[in-house]
Amino acid sequence: MIEQKKAAALKYPKGSEAPLVAATGQGFLAKKILEIAEKEKIPIVQDKNLSEVLCVQEVGASVPPETWEVLAKIFAFVLKLEGKRNDVAQN
Repeated sequence: MIEQKKAAALKYPKGSEAPLVAATGQGFLAKKILEIAEKEKIPIVQDKNLSEVLCVQEVGASVPPETWEVLAKIFAFVLKLEGKRNDVAQN
């Protein structure tokens, strides 16, 4: 059996205790989530285990505490990338 691709989109509203699940999908819907992320230049991180956990969460729910550590590293990496992009854009 061929395993379907899964994807989850997160948002981290200001003042929120944890990131929220903005969208999840598998197969065609996962492909659409990734296409939108690419079009909007939203960083994409591939992590099969993390996507398995996030894709069973309800949209709008906080991400589970067991994902906080890995997500903190991902968000730190993304913020660092955005900072570099802003530095390049200003020069």
